[in-house]
Amino acid sequence: MEARAVVPAQPRGAVKVKNEPAQGRNRRALGDIGNYGVRALDGKPNAQISRPMTRSFRAQLLAKEQGAVEINKNPVVPALDNRVAINRRRVTVKKVAEAQKKVDDKPNSDESKTATTTNSEGEKIESVSGRRSREGSSRKEVKTLTSILTARSKAACGVTVKPKPQIVNIDAADVHDELAVVEYIDDIYQFYKLEEGESRVRNYMDSQPEINARMRSILIDWLTEVHSKFELMPETLYLTINIVDRYLSRTFVSRRELQLVGISSMLIACKYEEIWAPQVNDFICLSDYAYTGEQILAIEKAILGKLEWYLTVPTPYVFLVRFIKASVSPDKEMENMVFFLAEIGLMHYPTIILYCPSMIAAAAVYAARCTLAKSPFWSETLKHHTGYSEEQLINCAKLLVDCHMAAAAESKLRVIYCKFSNPNRGSVALFTPAKCFQAT
Repeated sequence: MEARAVVPAQPRGAVKVKNEPAQGRNRRALGDIGNYGVRALDGKPNAQISRPMTRSFRAQLLAKEQGAVEINKNPVVPALDNRVAINRRRVTVKKVAEAQKKVDDKPNSDESKTATTTNSEGEKIESVSGRRSREGSSRKEVKTLTSILTARSKAACGVTVKPKPQIVNIDAADVHDELAVVEYIDDIYQFYKLEEGESRVRNYMDSQPEINARMRSILIDWLTEVHSKFELMPETLYLTINIVDRYLSRTFVSRRELQLVGISSMLIACKYEEIWAPQVNDFICLSDYAYTGEQILAIEKAILGKLEWYLTVPTPYVFLVRFIKASVSPDKEMENMVFFLAEIGLMHYPTIILYCPSMIAAAAVYAARCTLAKSPFWSETLKHHTGYSEEQLINCAKLLVDCHMAAAAESKLRVIYCKFSNPNRGSVALFTPAKCFQAT
């Protein structure tokens, strides 16, 4: 039996050199045959293992090689190359940090940028910081699901959010007009509303045994004619009616003196409102010499004494001027219709007893807009400046429209009706009264 030569042990992982002196032809042949077709762990075909290759050792090496490939998906790195692998990992981490820094420096880019690098083990690392920043900024613009569902449910139920109507600034054009006193105008009218209660007339006809509401209407109709002949200011007529009613509410007056009270009241109003007031003799002539000058002056003194010289009162006229302006660009026809309804309403006794001056003025504007078919009948601007809603004015406006209808059919007391039937006044008295109040 042939004896085998013993091969000295070599360090593990060492590579056999080809030019090494042969220790025998047989040993070289056995070494070649035993190591034929075996590759080292690093995958190089020329690197051979010095350990004798048996079937079991070969199977063990193949199993280890296949397991390493399945886990790392890369060729097996020899143990001697560990330092190189560690250095590769460090470089890879550094590249990833630089890529993330570049993405963070550009948060406003149109598209989210992703930095992709590969480490030593072949794993891909992505940086999505840019994408996150873009998502965070875009969330503010996206509506939530709750808001969308709420809007859909409101639309399905017919619930709509109506825009709040805006209030027109009616004093914008008078800012530079010193006489308009825009800075104080709202405070002035608030004061008027507070004071109108003190000068408001209560029911006094029950305390007057010789006169009645019909006689008062005849007196107001005659004073309106005198007012037109003297071509006095509109404020004078309204103040005259106020003085007459306040004096009658405090003093007993006979039927014969009723006209004298009217003349003296207009004389006081002219002195208060007019620049050139009519003389006493002028009123004597208009009364057909029914009274003397001494009688007129005596009643004038008595009236001022009863009223305690309190003449600065808010009449319907001061409210009419403001409320007409609140109608927003009213035409002359609208203005004439408002004054016609106000004057014809003041001639009737129930109007001044039931309603205050501001409500009479607001109802005159409302009834005039209804008569002229203005749209809308009542706006938020009018509600703001008058302080009355449409529901609060319906009854008073209906009373004014009834007075309009009565004046058109009345054979007497037609001074106010004829005054506003003139083309100079737009013939507004000839218009058909508001139909919306006739049906109610």
